[in-house]
Amino acid sequence: MALKVYNTLGRRMEEFAPLRPGEVRMYVCGPTVYDYIHVGNARAFVIADVIRRYLEYRGFKVRFISNITDIDDKMINRAREMGISIQELGELYSDAYFEDIKRLNIKRPDVSPRATQHIPEIIGAIEALIEKGYAYVADGDVYFDVSKFEDYGKLSGNKAEALRMGARIEVNPKKRNPADFALWKGWKPGEPGWHSPWGRGRPGWHIECSTMAQKYLGETLDIHMGGKDLIFPHHENEIAQAEAATGKTFVRYWLHNEWLTVEGKKMSKSLGNFITVREAFKMCSPQVLRLFLVSAHYRSPLDFNKEALAASERRLRRILRALRRLISLAERDSLTPDDERLISEVEEGRRRFEEAMDDDFNTPLAITALLGVVKAINNFADANESIERTTKRRVSEMLIALLDVLGIEWTEGRVKTDREILEGLISILIDVRNEMRRRKEWKAADDIRERLAKLGVTLEDTPTGTRWTIEDVGR
Repeated sequence: MALKVYNTLGRRMEEFAPLRPGEVRMYVCGPTVYDYIHVGNARAFVIADVIRRYLEYRGFKVRFISNITDIDDKMINRAREMGISIQELGELYSDAYFEDIKRLNIKRPDVSPRATQHIPEIIGAIEALIEKGYAYVADGDVYFDVSKFEDYGKLSGNKAEALRMGARIEVNPKKRNPADFALWKGWKPGEPGWHSPWGRGRPGWHIECSTMAQKYLGETLDIHMGGKDLIFPHHENEIAQAEAATGKTFVRYWLHNEWLTVEGKKMSKSLGNFITVREAFKMCSPQVLRLFLVSAHYRSPLDFNKEALAASERRLRRILRALRRLISLAERDSLTPDDERLISEVEEGRRRFEEAMDDDFNTPLAITALLGVVKAINNFADANESIERTTKRRVSEMLIALLDVLGIEWTEGRVKTDREILEGLISILIDVRNEMRRRKEWKAADDIRERLAKLGVTLEDTPTGTRWTIEDVGR
């Protein structure tokens, strides 16, 4: 069966065929590092990771890039609030981001380019757009003229003609058209800035992504991913910039995930209903959270609630228990009808798993197929105390391969559980200590610190909260 994906560009299912046979060039919009990532952010990152893993499972060589936005208005405002530099803010929360995705077993990107490290390339891209007549300078700012790009709106459906009326975009007297967007923002007192042909300033958000994507993946990408909220204006503007500069298709397949909701509303920092990944880790293990995030199709809404987390935990326990049962079976040389039936049922489960993933990465159906494999293993283990050794290896390897597509680690499952319990207990003690400090019960708070220190756990109080390290584990 051919792999088919839903392409936001055209809003239709299409057979996936990368530009270069056997190779996939994939870009995912990464975080703006002004705070900890929340579970809604994590959904996009986990889904992208599963898609990357499945493409690799099918034999593709994947070049995977995900950026870091480390300069924008949100970062400037947050750095002021915290009384630190933007660079310090970026380092703090980019480190936290990489810690969080590691715990979620998200594979590191091949490159994680940062906007502030690519200013010369961004300036070069803007110069090219000005030279070709797609951009103009206005009092130290540089804007992209959407009226010059005929295909503007082909991704989102938001056509430049309608946007020119100013109905959706705040009127700016510097712009020729209300829909025009900033490529370069002139410097303001108290803000960081870089020298450019148009004066000191900083890049706009949209030009950062398209410039870094093309630097590391070439002029045409195979896959570009992100949440549906990025379709307009961010991804629409990326297309306009990139294709105006090169005259070539920027991205062949656009994939966008639906929102994560809380009580039916999109989880977001602006609404104040977000739950950070770190807070979620106190509610469940990273493996459970990861399985939950792929329990619905990526183009369907997913509601974050305790009942759904509990269901994912039950599924994960069932899967890992079945694998442990299989591996613990005694081995024998002879092949029985039960062995042959088990192989047949597991092969069928794998076929159904691949069929689901080939249908626009349908993870809920893939999980159902995986649970069918688990049922076959349990039925076999209920009726047999031993298994033919080649069958054991073959079945376990198939199951592990499917788990790896979903990013579920089984070999470290027991160790991870122990560590998660340890981390949870330390977090509880830190919460108790913080409450003691709030009540000005300093002796009790100091006692917790000292007793943890004797166990090898060191606490460090920082402006963003208490961090801890442990001698033989680290954090």
